[in-house]
Order: sequence, then structure tokens, then C-alpha cells
Amino acid sequence: QVQLVESGGGLVQAGGSLRLSCVASGRTFSRRTMGWFRQAPGKERELVATITSGGRTNYADYVKGRSAISRDNAKNTVYLQMNSLKPEDTAVYYCAASAISSGEYAYWGQGTQVTVSS
Repeated sequence: QVQLVESGGGLVQAGGSLRLSCVASGRTFSRRTMGWFRQAPGKERELVATITSGGRTNYADYVKGRSAISRDNAKNTVYLQMNSLKPEDTAVYYCAASAISSGEYAYWGQGTQVTVSS
């Protein structure tokens, strides 16, 4: 079982920036695709960004150009740098790790709250 712990959320003004971090347990971090998701109250969870074990990244259209996902395998950590934040970015942000075999997201962190004021 992979344990994920997010941090870095908080309250920021519109146009501001946050850097979220997610630390994973275990020795298999480098072999897993990692993702950031978000969920606002009453809404479905949605994908924000992903990064594969090979470093390939993908972003939701609404964050392209203002977000960057990265990973540091030596630290078992994945990051999400978010710039030019908007009130609609307000949500709980979750870190997720894929199963090595299937690539499907199988492990989830507890979430970190991001609130963007207008």
C-alpha cells in the first residue's frame, strides 16, 4: 500500500501562486505515474495534471500555461506549481499514484485545501 501525504495548500489571492507537494511512501515511487486531481464541493473530481515514470506530463486545458507538475524521485515527491490562480481553482487537491501494472490511479492522499479569493 502506497501512502501519500499532500501539503502546500492554503489561502491565496487571485493571481497568486501555490506549490503543492506530495510525499509517497515505499520504494516504487519512480515506477509510478503520479497525478494531481481536484474536487470542489458538490462537483466531480477532475484531473489537473499527470506525470509518468518517464517524465511525460499532461495537463487539463484549464491549467495549461499556468501550472507545472514535476517529480523528484530521490525524495519520493511530486509537486504541482500553480500560478495565476483563479477563484474557480478553489478545491481540495488530491495526489494520486498509479498501480504499476495497470497505470490506473489506485492510491490517494488525504487532500490539501486550496482557496483562491477574488
